[in-house]
Amino acid sequence: MSGYTFALLAESSEKTGGASSISWESIKETVVNWALTSGIRLLIAIVIMIVSFWIINLIARSLKKKLDKSKKLDRTITKTLLYVGKIVLKVVIVAGLVSFVGIDTSAVSALLASAGVTVGLAINGTLGNIAGGILILVTRPFKLDDYVDISGSAGTVEEIRLCHTKLRTVDNKVIYVPNSVASSSTVVNYSEKELRRVDIDFSISYGDDSARAIEIILDLVSHEDRILKVPEPFAAVASYDSSAVIIRTRNWVKTPDYWDVYFKLLSDVRKALEAEGMSIPFNQLDVHIKKD
Repeated sequence: MSGYTFALLAESSEKTGGASSISWESIKETVVNWALTSGIRLLIAIVIMIVSFWIINLIARSLKKKLDKSKKLDRTITKTLLYVGKIVLKVVIVAGLVSFVGIDTSAVSALLASAGVTVGLAINGTLGNIAGGILILVTRPFKLDDYVDISGSAGTVEEIRLCHTKLRTVDNKVIYVPNSVASSSTVVNYSEKELRRVDIDFSISYGDDSARAIEIILDLVSHEDRILKVPEPFAAVASYDSSAVIIRTRNWVKTPDYWDVYFKLLSDVRKALEAEGMSIPFNQLDVHIKKD
């Protein structure tokens, strides 16, 4: 209740000879007076807040649709600024309505000031996340729809909020990475460049013809349209392991085609080698028994 309400209670108490002798009639009168003054203001404030929040959300959704369709604007920055704008507008409306209702804001300010140290310590991590979010928007190590690995968490960037970055994994899980971590740890961005190199090792037995195997692999690669001709596809013997000869292939593709080409090569090269009578050996160990 407002200060005016407490004044009415005090006045009623004096007329009836003290707080203990307050009659039900005076209490009823006080409640009615409060309802007709501060109560109406409070009701109006609640209605204004609900309508204002609804309008802000409606405008935000409309702007989001337009910004998503625009190719000239950066979706990463616009989406984040839109979210911040919504929060700021709602805070301003609530602050204005507090004054409209008649709540003494000076008392609230004094309370917040006295609790400033405690609040500061409590939100220390949050402030670090906000600073990290601003740093991400400025330095741009990644943007929306990029596939990244942030400190061991990999996924597609869906949102960059004030305090966290939202990632969606390939199996449709959602990871919220604090912006303080995202801005200060190692970030691997798999989508930033237009081209990526597909590196795959294939193993053949020592009894197979490695030159023929390389020829088969390069022929198969030449018929894959998604593999670029420049830089030229590469295949060569990389090492001689304990049970197999390792042939390494390097092929450049457009970034969106990386995984499709990777899995297709794994399947097609094995079939092509086996069709030529070449085997993919298992690890094996020769044991020599020495008689004493």
